[in-house]
Amino acid sequence: MALFQLWNYNRFPEQFQINREEVMKLSKIGSKTTYHRNLKELTHYGYILYVPSHNPFKGSRIHMPVFGTTHGQAVDLPVPNSEQAVGPIYKHNKTLKTNNKETKVAKPKNEQVVIDFFKKSKWPIVEAQKFFNHYESNGWKIGGATQMFNWKASAKKWMLNAAELKQNKHQSQFLDNPHLHHSGNAGGRHTKEEDSLHTTRNKNYNQPL
Repeated sequence: MALFQLWNYNRFPEQFQINREEVMKLSKIGSKTTYHRNLKELTHYGYILYVPSHNPFKGSRIHMPVFGTTHGQAVDLPVPNSEQAVGPIYKHNKTLKTNNKETKVAKPKNEQVVIDFFKKSKWPIVEAQKFFNHYESNGWKIGGATQMFNWKASAKKWMLNAAELKQNKHQSQFLDNPHLHHSGNAGGRHTKEEDSLHTTRNKNYNQPL
């Protein structure tokens, strides 16, 4: 409910960042261990998609699924008796139940199903093969311990982690390569002050300073 409140506050975007202290305060959770365990369990059962940032200056991301609706209506309560529990009876929508079975499957039938899912999300085939081989080798368990509940949700998390890893790698290369910092100069040319900062091993000491 705390995550839904924040999702509502942010006007229901596809994903949004959260602050741990804020979520713990809203949900009345006082333990960090309980906080992280609940987020992992919500992700495991397909209610949310939790993508931790592992960066103290950048909040973790939450993807909230959009649940379908049904035209089924609640009927009158049954007449209670000694052998019958009191509770509402609902007419279930068969189409909705079928869709839920299609979207919440513990593991895919084969590798081709995974490839088709990644291609639909515009991801390369090799990334689908990495995902399939990784979880096929460990019995489709998350973290090597928890049995997977929804492979499509895990695949989406795999894509998000891969995209974030690629972005962090690109930023690291940008910071490590000094030539990329000056790419904004016209024609790729350096200024006189910039050229004076670069040195080489082969120096000609006959030239004046």
